[in-house]
Amino acid sequence: MSTFVTLVEGDSFAVSERNGDIVPGAAQGVFHADTRLISRWELRVDDGPVEPLRVVEHAPFHASFLGRARPRPGQPESTLLVVRDRYVGGGLREDLTLRNLSDEPVGCLVSVHVGSDMADLFEVKGAGPVTHVADVETVVTSDGLLISAGSRGRGTRVVAGESVVAAQGRLTFRVAIPARTSWEVVLQVNPIVGGEETSAWFAAHQPVEQAQPSVRRADWARLSPVVETPHRVLARTLQRSRDDLGSLRLLDGAVAAGAPWFMTLFGRDSLLTAWMALPLDQSLAVGTLRRLAELQGVEDDPLTEEEPGKILHELRHGVLSLGGNAGAYYGSVDATPLFVMLVGELARWDVPVEEFLPAADRALEWIVKHADPFLSYRRRTDQGLANQGWKDSFDGVNFADGTLARPPIALAEVQGYVYAAYRARARFGDASEWNERAERIRAAFEERFWLPDRGYYAVALDGSGRPVDGLASNMGHCLWSGIVSEERAELVAERLLSREMFSGYGVRTLASGMGAYNPMSYHNGSIWPHDNALVAAGLMRYGFAAEAQRVALGLLEAAEAFDGRLPELFCGFDREEFGVPVPYPTSCSPQAWAAAAPIQLLRTLLRLEPAPAGIEVDPALPEGFAPLRMTGLPVGTYRADVDVPDN
Repeated sequence: MSTFVTLVEGDSFAVSERNGDIVPGAAQGVFHADTRLISRWELRVDDGPVEPLRVVEHAPFHASFLGRARPRPGQPESTLLVVRDRYVGGGLREDLTLRNLSDEPVGCLVSVHVGSDMADLFEVKGAGPVTHVADVETVVTSDGLLISAGSRGRGTRVVAGESVVAAQGRLTFRVAIPARTSWEVVLQVNPIVGGEETSAWFAAHQPVEQAQPSVRRADWARLSPVVETPHRVLARTLQRSRDDLGSLRLLDGAVAAGAPWFMTLFGRDSLLTAWMALPLDQSLAVGTLRRLAELQGVEDDPLTEEEPGKILHELRHGVLSLGGNAGAYYGSVDATPLFVMLVGELARWDVPVEEFLPAADRALEWIVKHADPFLSYRRRTDQGLANQGWKDSFDGVNFADGTLARPPIALAEVQGYVYAAYRARARFGDASEWNERAERIRAAFEERFWLPDRGYYAVALDGSGRPVDGLASNMGHCLWSGIVSEERAELVAERLLSREMFSGYGVRTLASGMGAYNPMSYHNGSIWPHDNALVAAGLMRYGFAAEAQRVALGLLEAAEAFDGRLPELFCGFDREEFGVPVPYPTSCSPQAWAAAAPIQLLRTLLRLEPAPAGIEVDPALPEGFAPLRMTGLPVGTYRADVDVPDN
């Protein structure tokens, strides 16, 4: 069980203790527009804390914090139940209820301690101290508090109603509760961005079910396909994935990367999430492609790494973002080919993609210009990310002895993405040209990346052209993209499922025999669900059904241990060592591509592919998954059903 409770909707989220309090000095708060609007929110009854009883999570944006106040004078046990119904979205709404369970009236003082540091998201999630914002001012109003920081262009209004007694940093209520009745108050936190105040999406005057997030969630659930299977863990995990992906949708139709710290558009993360979620919903792909096309690079800017045709890495709205205030940062080598790949894949699902073809061609111009013959990266200033593939930690690309690769670095999986992007473009005309480009990079990849003495592909080529000989999961993506030769696929599959790589719960990012291996690291021995979902898809693509099943079953067993929700990553310890998957401490949850991974796994096991006549399936389900029925599968403008009988 997590120490904290995270609620999320769109680009807003809240992180708190399990009693509902937001404690100053911790990585907690109410966040909107990449700013911490509230850094303290502590409830006290007669100056005493509330003892937590249980958290009931109703929806990704809604939870009830149940607790009890201290016993009344002369009473051995508490008779005062405290319920904090919290709704997050465009700020916060909290319905606070005190229920008197005794036979005599209760008189008490209820107070909420409120503080705001207007800290930038990057400061809060970092390991260092949060910069003091000197001009944070609090003004007491007739119904609450108005807090603002002119230097940050941010603020918040806390509305507590007419009965409140407001003071600096505190909202107080003098309460008398008759026997066996309740007292209620609604608290609302409205964001102020650029001087403009907007109401929290769950407004105090509006029924909760009519609020925009509630309506969106109901529509999402209604339109999502339904999967029926006797496999309890699969059913539960898919349900959780559906709910989490619904909560991570941004208002522009794209999908955010993950909570709590990445509630924004990411090129790579959003594109891969949208791809894996296609059997669930195609609007995520449309929204993500549309927003990324709008933000496609036009200028040449070394600070943001923007270049004409390039697809962004990350969009931020805070004052300390790499892209500047409300800017985009483009330090990603793989988002651009992934954009083209998704356009091609979406067309296979009978979704019109004509609006995206100009952006895809501009993306290909950038790829062709820089792929000589391989697409590589080197950051353009010391402010950028040192590594710009999906393993983007500073030590994410290394040789077998642990030595770090030096740039420019050409990653194996990125060449596979380029190959697949060329193949995708061939669908829309000039097929011979793009297929020829695909074959050229495939031949060059086989010549330069294959390590005959090791029996696997190098993870990358470094700046001097040397193969980076670390044994890593990246080559599983190469299976997924189709760049691997048929002759070498079996050796790759054997390596991926070897004891060095496969922990029992999934394929490690780096083999246990490598010099940089650390199962508790971010990218050097940990297990990432999205990585494994693509590995499984690649294995199935080349006909290794049993191996794909092993990966899928391992992940589902991990999902069961994580209460049906796969985290961003978890530690890569061998299953036999501890018997349960070990969490990675700062893993995002919910996280978009981890949430989409079970959907991709189901597609892989069903061998489900869109076809001109509809949907084709050739099931390779493990024992216990069938009979399986999937109803309402979206394919363009119509819905399909899939039935797999029990053998």
